[in-house]
Parts: sequence; C-alpha cells; structure tokens
Amino acid sequence: MRRPITLAMAAALALGLNQSIVAQEKANGTKGNNARLEADFDQQLSSTHIGENIKAFSAKPHNVGAPEGKVIAEKILNQFKSYGWDARIETYQVLFPTPKTRVLEMTGPTKYTALLKEPALKEDATSGQDGQLPTYNAWSGDGNVTAQLVYVNYGLPADYEQLERLGIDVKGKIVIARYGRSWRGIKPKVAAEHGAIGCIIYSDPKEDGYYKGDVYPRGAFKNEHGVQRGSVMDMVIYPGDPLTPGIGATANAKRLERTAAPTILKIPVLPISYHDAQPLLAALEGPVVPEDWRGALPVTYHTGPGKATVHLQVESNWNIVAAHDVIATIKGAEYPDQWVVRGNHHDAWVNGAGDPVSGLASMLEEAKAIGALVKNGYKPKRTLVYCAWDGEEPGLLGSTEWVEDHAAELQQKAVAYINTDGNGRGFLGAGGSHALTKLMDGIAKDVTDPQTQVSIYERLKAAQVLRAVPAKRKEQLEKKSLTLGALGSGSDYSPFFQHLGIPSLNLGFGGEDDGGEYHSVYDSYDDYTRFKDPGFHYGVALSKVAGRAALRLADADVLPFDFSDLYKTIHSYVKDITDQTDQLRESTLLENRLIKEHTYQLAADPTKPFTVPAEKDAVPYIDFSALQNALVALDRASAKLADSLAKSTISPAARQSLNEALYKAEQSLLTDGGLPRRSWYKHTIYAPGFYTGYGVKTLPGVREAIEQRNWKEAREQIQVAAAAVNRLSAKLDEITTLIR
Repeated sequence: MRRPITLAMAAALALGLNQSIVAQEKANGTKGNNARLEADFDQQLSSTHIGENIKAFSAKPHNVGAPEGKVIAEKILNQFKSYGWDARIETYQVLFPTPKTRVLEMTGPTKYTALLKEPALKEDATSGQDGQLPTYNAWSGDGNVTAQLVYVNYGLPADYEQLERLGIDVKGKIVIARYGRSWRGIKPKVAAEHGAIGCIIYSDPKEDGYYKGDVYPRGAFKNEHGVQRGSVMDMVIYPGDPLTPGIGATANAKRLERTAAPTILKIPVLPISYHDAQPLLAALEGPVVPEDWRGALPVTYHTGPGKATVHLQVESNWNIVAAHDVIATIKGAEYPDQWVVRGNHHDAWVNGAGDPVSGLASMLEEAKAIGALVKNGYKPKRTLVYCAWDGEEPGLLGSTEWVEDHAAELQQKAVAYINTDGNGRGFLGAGGSHALTKLMDGIAKDVTDPQTQVSIYERLKAAQVLRAVPAKRKEQLEKKSLTLGALGSGSDYSPFFQHLGIPSLNLGFGGEDDGGEYHSVYDSYDDYTRFKDPGFHYGVALSKVAGRAALRLADADVLPFDFSDLYKTIHSYVKDITDQTDQLRESTLLENRLIKEHTYQLAADPTKPFTVPAEKDAVPYIDFSALQNALVALDRASAKLADSLAKSTISPAARQSLNEALYKAEQSLLTDGGLPRRSWYKHTIYAPGFYTGYGVKTLPGVREAIEQRNWKEAREQIQVAAAAVNRLSAKLDEITTLIR
C-alpha cells in the first residue's frame, strides 16, 4: 500500500500549517462552553471497546430479514439501555428479494458454467459460515434469457454512444459491464433503456484487484473469486420499500403491486467475479475496445457481439420481511421538542465488519460516552435521538420508512441529521448542508489525527494540497477552512435531507484503507483488523467528530447555521452550470462541424465498422437571470442575518423560536412538485444524479435538463430553483426581523 509515503509527506506539510490554524480556531469560536464537556466525552471513548463491538456485531451474517438481523437489533437495544438511554425498536414490513435461482453459463462457442461462489479461506474465520446471502443483485428482475454477449465498459450512457459509433446495437443482447464510475444500479438501468434483455456486472482487477495490489488474504485487494453484492434498485426515483413510496411501510400500509413498482428492474442482473468474467470476455469478437475501456485481465478486450452466447437465469424470493430500527433518546432539558438525530445502519450483506459495523461501533461508543456524562450530571439542552437502521443495504429501507412514517414530526422538530456508515484509516470525509460548514470546520480543527498528532483538518488539507494538480496547489495551500462536500445518495441521510429538507451531515474516515472486500464475504473482522483500521484508532476519531457535532448542536444557545456559506456554495453551482452550458454550446458547434466536414469518416479505419454520429441540435441561449437575481437577494439576506446574529444578544425567551426558524430554513429549498420524473426528491440544490446514482447532481433540475438537452425543462427548472432560493432569502429576512 501507499501508506508510508502518504503519511510522511502529509504529516510534514500538515505540521507546517499549525500556527495559522491556532489563530483560526479562535476566530471560529466553536468550542465555547463545550471544551470541558468534550474533554470528558473523549475520556470515555475506548478503541478497545470499539474493536470488541466490531468483532461481536460482525460475528455472523445479518442481512435485513435474517434471524440474526433481529438478534443484532436487540443487542444494540440492550447496549443503549445499559448506557442510560430510553430505547425501543420500531419495526417496518418491507419487501426484500433473496435469490432462489442463479445460473450463468456460456453456451457458445465453448461451454463454461460460472462458479458464482466465494470460497472460504483459512485466514478468514467467518468466510465460510452458514447463512451467507449468495452473490446476487437485489431488485434484479426475474428472467431466463439466452443471447449474444456485448461488453459495454462501465455501462454508462456515453459508453453506449461509443458503441453506436462502432455500429454495435445491444437490443436483444445480454451486456457485461464492469463495476466502477457509477453506482451499480445505473448499469442495468441504462442497458434496459437500450433494449438489452440481461445484464452481468463483474469486478475487473483494474479497479480493486491485483492491478491495485496484493489480493486477499495476502493483501487487501479483491481475489479472483470475490464478488460485490449490492442493490440495483432504481433509487434515483425513490429509495425505501418499493411498494410504499412516500409512506411508512407499516403492517397495514397500502402497497403497490410488485409489477407496478417503478424502482424494481425488469431485466435479470447478476454480479460475478473476475474469475467468472474472464472466459466470457475472452470469447468475445467484434472490434477491439478503445484503450480506456480495457481492464487488467490477460485477454484482448473486444466489444462483441459474435459467437459468444450466454444463458442467464435469475429468480428471487419476493418476501415481506421485518426491518428493525433501534431508536434511542435522551430528552433535552431546555428544548425537548428540538431533536438532534444521529444514525448508522446495522444490517450488512454478509458479516459487514467494515460496512457498516465499523461506523455502528463508533456511534455506540458515542452513546456510551454521552450516557456516562448524563450519569455524572450532564443534561443536553436538546433531545438526542440515536438510531441504528435496518435494511440500508438493499435501498435505505429502514431509515426511509421511519422518516416517511414520522415526516410531519421530523420537519417540526429535527434540528439536523448526522450520518455515518463504514469507516477506516485515513482522512476525514465530510459532506452535507453547507449552512453547517463553520460547525464542521471548527470540529475538524479541534480533533487530533491519531497517526500524525496534528488536527484532522491539517492532515486533510495536506493531502488535498498534495493531490491537487500543480497549478492548483497554491490555491489549496492558502485555504483557511474546511470545505463540505455535496451529498448525493448511498446512505441513510437521503430521506432526511433530500426528501424533508432537514440539514444533514455525512461523516467518515478513509483513503488509506483501500481494498476489494466491499459487499463480499471477506468484509470480515479478520480483514478489518489487518487492512482497514488496525487498533481501531480512527473509530475513536469518528466518535470524536460525530459526537462533537451532536453535542454542539444539542447545547448551542443559538444554533450554528451560517447561510453565507450556503450562499457561496449555491453561487459556485450556478457559475459552474452556466460555464458548462457555454462549453456545451461550443462543443456542439465543433462536433457538428466535424460531422459536416466528414472528419469522422476520414479518421475512421475503413476496414472496421463505424457509424457517423447524427448532428445534435444547437444549444440555444439559456437565460439564468432569475437564478442569478435570486442569488443577489440571498447574498444580502444571509449577510444581514449573520451581522444581526453577531451583534445581538438573544434573550433566553427568544431562543426557542429563533432556533426553530434557523433549522427549518433549509426546508425553504424544497419544491412541492419534486424533481422532474422523481417527485420524491424535493431538494432543489442536492440530489443523486439520474445516471450517476450515488454521485451528486447540484441544482439537479436545471443541470440534468441541460445535460439531456431538454431546453424547455431547463428554463422551467431555473424558475423553480430561483423561487426556492427566493423563499430562503425571505425566510432569512424573517429571522433577522425576529432578532431585531
């Protein structure tokens, strides 16, 4: 691994930044009266106990609906109660498919039957246990198909455009795509849109196998039999139970017919190892693929089709199962109806030591520490709500159903949602509502990195400087504060943030824990202790970061929302999208000129098939003025509010209504109608991309309309986004008036 060089370089640079950070900490003023409380909190955290919990909760397979899943929920419940929390289990009835039939065989030009099995390893004590879910993709359509095979690279829309230029059509074919570059569910979705009747997804060693390093168990990377399980639910339409969109999946909830659920795929999908993929790819004919389509297997990569035909059969058990959410609370002493919500899921595809148990163990350690503080007299001002979600892996089932079931109450009471998931050694990753940027900046500068003994902010900044292209290094070096990332999807913050508009954070460490165990039987305690976070030191670091976020939000006299940071972020998104529109206009003009002047035909190899692309419609003038004018108003309103908060002394009697207005302000950015073709997603600034899945699209209604060349919709969505920004400005003006 790259650990020695990265650590040495990053630590050296980080140490050189220390003096400027000390001054910045004073300017932030984020510690306040919490400094002693947080020191006592830190004293209660134990890396040993985190490791014990990781071992205990990853001892057996525990997917949603499995008997062990309920056992895990009850163990978590008992831990919360032992720490002094008021805890309960809330259960939802959700659809969850498990595999009944899985067949993949090459029928020509030679015979090959895929193993579809990960072997037990003597070096991995839990890798051969009973109760493991087989290798499969949940929410695949049932199907039994035989057809020619076509390799589609990562299976993204641009890959199909390339195939079209090569004269290759996947209609009526089975496609094979490699993992990477997008969320897995996008690959079969796009394949079906192009007429494919089946989809195989394989792990190429170039992404996480021997191309990256030694394979498991010798090293951390995927061995030839490792397979990434996972959901292919079309959750960019909506996450959660496919049969109960928008409402909690209670026992008596009204449900859709399964065939009517839009998030369940219609074609069969199956994930395989690179051991099983190699003979299929080796049998392909057709053009040799472009260089950036080539993986690391010892074959020449061809597109197909040809004589290679495969038989794919997938059939699932479509059962309603119980999803057990564990909800623990400590009631606030001053503002019991203002909730700081904290969550991490507990279900796994198999044993899940890294995903999700490492994050779960850190959250439970926070709960233990807070419980000890309460026993010693601490009383949080706001109510703390700690949640262990079930059913995250198949599609955010437990969190979405709980949020939908409690939506009205959450929009009234939830101050913020703080999410974690898997965790490992390395650098802080933080994303979320940009009004919480200063909160997280202060925390990042207060928490010490366990390896370098500088702040986690300093270490992250050092890494960002070194990773930047040379022209951008000075800019990175001169940065003074943390930058929060934008949230797409892939974990339990989505229903809180993008459906209800509750300010949210997603936190974790990583970057020096690379490997190939993700969603395989090898995501185990043995793997985790060797390659992910030996000593569990970053488990403690995560508890310190997320715990501080929870405690500072719980105890702030005035909640630390800074909408100037949100303004700056939205302003950067608008500039980015206007620049991209200009670039799209120029690139369209150039491409159409190349077509008219027969440049493609002249450059193409006349001995190989090639189809000249059709000319694209010119990009018209897009008027962004409504959005730009809305930003002017938001700049003014956010600055006035910040100035009023800085200069005013808020009386205790006024704080409750002021804080309630502050944490509800982000809900102004929701639109009642939701995004086009996916009304569940209501946030106008952040959403998972329709063709990226986990990857975020900022200003999604506008951006995706332009990317899809839907100019009418782009103009409409500019107005929708501008109206949302104007609503936020009006809300901030109301808060300023309230202060005065």
